[in-house]
Amino acid sequence: MKQLWYALVLFFASLGAFAAANDPVKVVYQFSDGEAQATQGLRNIKNHLTADPGAKIVAVAYADGVSFMLDGATDKGGYPYQLQVQELVAKGVTFEVCNFTLTNRKIDKSKVIPEARIVPSGVAEIARLQAKEGYVYLKP
Repeated sequence: MKQLWYALVLFFASLGAFAAANDPVKVVYQFSDGEAQATQGLRNIKNHLTADPGAKIVAVAYADGVSFMLDGATDKGGYPYQLQVQELVAKGVTFEVCNFTLTNRKIDKSKVIPEARIVPSGVAEIARLQAKEGYVYLKP
């Protein structure tokens, strides 16, 4: 009887591991350092999705990182960041911008591209995603 009990415990534990193994990888990318990080981070996200198309990715921007999510922002080559963001949104990536940063930098919310969602705090959002939703953290 004891062996049957252990076999059942192992069986149900393996079912849990199987379900977890099939869940998508969840990643939060932190953007806080400006144009160079935005260019590199967007490229990292594109590469990430090429390697793992099922990944669930959230890009959270605060401080100097919000600039690429503002209307009219372009990379060094003059290519609009918004087009890159739109491409990634079409692949399931979520973009979030820190309201504290917008307020402190006196940036009107209407300047944020429509593909991005405004969250109360970028730092708090990253912590919440890690602690409450099991996201892993990457900073390009």
